Amino acid sequence: MITINNLSKTYGKATVLNIENLVITKGETFGLVGNNGAGKTTLFSLMLDLIQPTTGFVSIDGIKVNESEDWKSKVAAFVDDTFLIGYLTPEEYFYFIGELRGQNKASVDEFLKQFHDLFSGEIINSGKYVRDLSKGNQKKVGIVGAIIGNPEIVILDEPFANLDPSTQIKLKNLIKELAKQSGVTFLISSHDLAHTTEVCNRIVVVNKGIQVKDIQTNPETLRDLEQYFADQVNVPV
Repeated sequence: MITINNLSKTYGKATVLNIENLVITKGETFGLVGNNGAGKTTLFSLMLDLIQPTTGFVSIDGIKVNESEDWKSKVAAFVDDTFLIGYLTPEEYFYFIGELRGQNKASVDEFLKQFHDLFSGEIINSGKYVRDLSKGNQKKVGIVGAIIGNPEIVILDEPFANLDPSTQIKLKNLIKELAKQSGVTFLISSHDLAHTTEVCNRIVVVNKGIQVKDIQTNPETLRDLEQYFADQVNVPV
């Protein structure tokens, strides 16, 4: 479904990403982990055609993302709060996203009913603008907005950050359910190794822009990842 070929991004003399080949298949829950500056956000930005590659390409269902917009109907994302529209209420934001994806207000309202527990009475009918919500509630709005309209691929950058433990559990269950029941392909970047290994069936580790591990998740994955990053602490700079 997603193919990355000879993909690199260079700023001046610094190469921040260099992925030779990576294929993500339909229905995978794909985790991307690495330290700050590893290239995770750069990779997602290239996948979403937010920045241009120095070499290579990303293709979705055979469509190169920087040459056509035909892939956009298949993909949704919440990378950071720039994806939100702060001067709208949450309801207005959801209706706006729904309209972009061919959903009317009634369909969006029906869709939102399943998130009553997740929203905890603090988002819908709160009388607040998105910009006035807490960081955690903004994150909820962004993630729910990303799955309106049944996209085939959902890209989430640090989805568990700023969420309380109960909401983290609800989000993990939501991701698992959508992947299993609807075949949604999730791409998740996170610093939280425990959450990532729990929800992802495949994990790629990047270090200084280079793919260094590609793991099918198993009971030992969390321990192996923790050991890998512990070893990095002692690597001479």
